[in-house]
Amino acid sequence: MGTGLQTPSFRECERCGRSEHWDEDDETWRIREEDDERQVGNPHCIHEWNITGSFSPFKD
Repeated sequence: MGTGLQTPSFRECERCGRSEHWDEDDETWRIREEDDERQVGNPHCIHEWNITGSFSPFKD
Protein backbone atom coordinates (compact mmCIF):
# COMPACT_ATOMS: atom_id res chain seq x y z
CA MET A 1 0.00 0.00 0.00
CA GLY A 2 1.22 3.46 -0.83
CA THR A 3 0.49 6.86 0.53
CA GLY A 4 -2.81 8.30 -0.68
CA LEU A 5 -3.97 11.87 -1.16
CA GLN A 6 -6.98 13.05 0.81
CA THR A 7 -8.91 16.30 0.57
CA PRO A 8 -10.40 18.30 3.44
CA SER A 9 -14.11 18.02 4.20
CA PHE A 10 -14.29 21.14 6.40
CA ARG A 11 -12.68 24.57 6.29
CA GLU A 12 -12.94 27.74 8.35
CA CYS A 13 -11.73 31.25 7.49
CA GLU A 14 -9.08 32.47 9.91
CA ARG A 15 -10.17 36.10 9.43
CA CYS A 16 -13.97 36.10 9.73
CA GLY A 17 -14.96 32.63 10.96
CA ARG A 18 -16.93 31.55 7.88
CA SER A 19 -17.11 27.76 7.93
CA GLU A 20 -17.91 25.40 5.09
CA HIS A 21 -18.19 21.68 4.46
CA TRP A 22 -17.58 19.73 1.26
CA ASP A 23 -20.75 18.50 -0.47
CA GLU A 24 -19.87 15.12 -2.03
CA ASP A 25 -23.01 14.99 -4.19
CA ASP A 26 -22.57 18.41 -5.82
CA GLU A 27 -18.75 18.43 -5.53
CA THR A 28 -18.63 21.95 -4.09
CA TRP A 29 -18.20 23.78 -0.77
CA ARG A 30 -21.38 24.61 1.19
CA ILE A 31 -21.76 27.06 4.06
CA ARG A 32 -22.06 25.15 7.31
CA GLU A 33 -25.15 25.56 9.50
CA GLU A 34 -25.06 25.49 13.28
CA ASP A 35 -28.27 25.73 15.33
CA ASP A 36 -30.17 26.61 12.13
CA GLU A 37 -27.85 29.57 11.50
CA ARG A 38 -25.57 29.73 8.45
CA GLN A 39 -21.94 30.38 9.40
CA VAL A 40 -21.35 32.98 6.67
CA GLY A 41 -18.75 35.17 8.37
CA ASN A 42 -18.11 38.50 6.65
CA PRO A 43 -19.39 38.55 3.04
CA HIS A 44 -16.70 41.10 2.11
CA CYS A 45 -13.80 39.09 3.54
CA ILE A 46 -11.10 37.69 1.28
CA HIS A 47 -11.17 34.33 3.03
CA GLU A 48 -7.98 32.87 4.37
CA TRP A 49 -8.40 29.12 4.78
CA ASN A 50 -6.03 27.30 7.12
CA ILE A 51 -4.53 24.93 4.57
CA THR A 52 -1.30 24.32 6.46
CA GLY A 53 -2.76 23.71 9.92
CA SER A 54 -3.44 20.30 11.43
CA PHE A 55 -4.91 18.82 8.23
CA SER A 56 -2.55 16.48 6.43
CA PRO A 57 -3.21 15.91 2.71
CA PHE A 58 -1.47 12.54 2.82
CA LYS A 59 -2.85 9.45 4.49
CA ASP A 60 -1.00 6.25 5.33
